[in-house]
Amino acid sequence: MKPSFIRTWGWPLIIGLLTLIGLVAALVADGFWDLLSAAALGIPVVVSVWHGAGWGRRREPSRRDPA
Repeated sequence: MKPSFIRTWGWPLIIGLLTLIGLVAALVADGFWDLLSAAALGIPVVVSVWHGAGWGRRREPSRRDPA
């Protein structure tokens, strides 16, 4: 069964969009935009660390061969 486009690319597109928003917000102005930029650029970092450390993996039950 083929996965749908959104199922495959949904989260990478959201993370890319957050990064783009963060970079543009950092260039626009100060004050609120700095906070928006920090949040938008921090979320992809947190997600990357979360999955890189293996905390986001699903654990499958162990399968033992009935040998």
